[in-house]
Amino acid sequence: MQTFDQPLMNDGFDGEPAKRVLQYVKARKAAGSPVAGIYCGYAPMELFHAMDVTPAVLCAFSAVPIPAAETVLPANLCPLIKSSYGFIIEGTCPFFGLAQVVIAETTCDGKKKMFELIADIKPLFVMDLPQLPDRGGAQHQWRGMIRSLAGFLGANLGVAYDEERLESTIVASNRRNRLMQEIFDFAARVPSVLSWQEIYDIGFFAQAATPQDAIERLAPLPEKLQRRVDTGQCAAPASAPRVLVSGCPIGGDATKIYRLVEEAGGVVVLPDNCTGIKSFVGQIEENTGDPCGAIARRYLEIPCACMTPNERRLTALSQMIADFKPDAVIDFVLQSCHGYNVESAKVGVHVKETCGLPFLKIESDYSQSDLGQLRTRIEAMLETRRPAAVA
Repeated sequence: MQTFDQPLMNDGFDGEPAKRVLQYVKARKAAGSPVAGIYCGYAPMELFHAMDVTPAVLCAFSAVPIPAAETVLPANLCPLIKSSYGFIIEGTCPFFGLAQVVIAETTCDGKKKMFELIADIKPLFVMDLPQLPDRGGAQHQWRGMIRSLAGFLGANLGVAYDEERLESTIVASNRRNRLMQEIFDFAARVPSVLSWQEIYDIGFFAQAATPQDAIERLAPLPEKLQRRVDTGQCAAPASAPRVLVSGCPIGGDATKIYRLVEEAGGVVVLPDNCTGIKSFVGQIEENTGDPCGAIARRYLEIPCACMTPNERRLTALSQMIADFKPDAVIDFVLQSCHGYNVESAKVGVHVKETCGLPFLKIESDYSQSDLGQLRTRIEAMLETRRPAAVA
């Protein structure tokens, strides 16, 4: 294994992914772009950018503010929700401080009730997400929510909705997604030349940046990655077991899962979650004459466990396994995230019986107290794949 001879990202911002994005959001706000705090991958990013609003993903991946949240919220609630609320009531999330409005989607009951608790802090717009995406009327409902959001942004931030600008933003967003797929393809190589840290960093920035800014800063990366291929640099030896990590969003303290895989001698070749590849898969139909409708169709195809039935997740998993050639799949489930927890049973059967791979379900929170147990389980699973990987 060789270390990389130069950092992949070089965009004028310094530090960890969240700090880099914070600098970007601050710069955008200083240049006159209002900021909207968001929680979820269902927030229609193209609409924000078309209306010159900067989306900022609100803090939610740390164990630190959870004790404060538990003075109000039940202890057996999802840690992501408790962390989100704790950051807000403690005033320690810089993105929430920068945001003039907050956009919230009804992806789970816990979030819906938490939104009620913060509704009097800043202007809040709750998007009622249809969770039977294939039922008649779902796309019409979500299109209406997107149009209503445009009205909310206009009324609260003084920005204007323009369909032509939204169409051009869709085109740019599709270009960015194609570029992201080209970058992710380097993780599909054996050996991978893209580390999980870099995948996480790139995705974190690309979610916050305008499509144009993302394209400008990410366009040099395929050439840099090809140079790694040509010079024999890689994220891990070709013999390292390759792991696809699916499930709940992973960031901050939850990245312990990625680190444990790495410490066990494996390599994470794909994070299949909304802090990984999920936000950049697929294309929005262009030039339909109804850009909000096109956005609605694309976003309702996101295979989150809040949707039912969620066969799209299994179909997508099969394709990702074919493309990225993992030796094993880990399904990461946050404690008390009932949607992903229940769905994990179907995912496990699909991975083992249809795809023929080892499957490990990990249920955890943001604490470090289970590191030893998780390390043992991950090492045991990867050990079964080493002979095949070496061969």
